[in-house]
Amino acid sequence: MKPEKIIIIGASGSGKSTVARQLSAWWDIPVVHLDKLSWKEGWIRASNEEFDSLVEQELAKDKWIMDGNFPRTLKRRMDACDTVIYLDYPLWFCIFRVLKRVIKNYGKPRPDMNPGCPEKFDPGFLKRIWNFNRERRDNYYRYIAEQKDTNIIILRNQKECDRFLASVRSEMK
Repeated sequence: MKPEKIIIIGASGSGKSTVARQLSAWWDIPVVHLDKLSWKEGWIRASNEEFDSLVEQELAKDKWIMDGNFPRTLKRRMDACDTVIYLDYPLWFCIFRVLKRVIKNYGKPRPDMNPGCPEKFDPGFLKRIWNFNRERRDNYYRYIAEQKDTNIIILRNQKECDRFLASVRSEMK
C-alpha cells in the first residue's frame, strides 16, 4: 500500500526536502515544508500558536509529505502519519551539504523556504547541526519505538537513501 501521510525527519542538510520533492513527484502527494510554515518573510519566525495551527491544518488533509523537525510538534505529526522516514546521517556529511547549499544559494531563497528568506551563512546553524544527535536523536528513536501501525524507514547514509528511492521508483513501473 502506498503511503499517504509521510513525515521526513533528520538533521539539516540530510536531504529531507530533496527526498520529499522526489516522493511527491512520483506519488502525486503535496509537500509541506515545515520551514516554510515556520519562517515568514525577512526571517521572522511564526509564533508557536500560529505554527501549530498551520501544522494542524496540514495534518487534517488527506495526503501530505511533511519535511522538517520542529520537536515541539514531532510527536503529534508521528501520531498522524502512516510513514516515518528518518535520515539519520553522519553529521559531518550534513554540515558539508549545508555549506554546499549556502554557497550555491547564498542570497537567494531555497524552494523550501518563503521568498523573503534568502540563504545566509550562520555559524550558529552549523553548531545546531553538530549538536543534533546529542540533543534530539534519543527522543526521535523513542518516538519511533512508540509507533505501532506506522511504516518506519531509517536511512543512515546517502547510499541507503539512493537504494530506497530506486526501490520506490522500480515499484512504480
